[in-house]
Amino acid sequence: MRLRVEFTTEPFDLDEAPAHALVAREVIEGAQLDAVDVGPFGNTAEGGSDAVLTAVDALLRRALEAGATRISLQVNVVGDGGDK
Repeated sequence: MRLRVEFTTEPFDLDEAPAHALVAREVIEGAQLDAVDVGPFGNTAEGGSDAVLTAVDALLRRALEAGATRISLQVNVVGDGGDK
């Protein structure tokens, strides 16, 4: 099964990316995911279910440790490629 995760971390800082946002992006960019798109107001990535769920776990833990006070995320099934 393929999944797509979309997420944002808060609080926002329009002048400089906060530590929690940088950590969250680092986790997603370092995970074995494809179709990664990071931006100032939202981030998306796709991959096999195991890779996405592992990345989401790390993202939540590390972003909270880095000062995030809110993390909004959505996970969608985007296909069944047979990978896990």
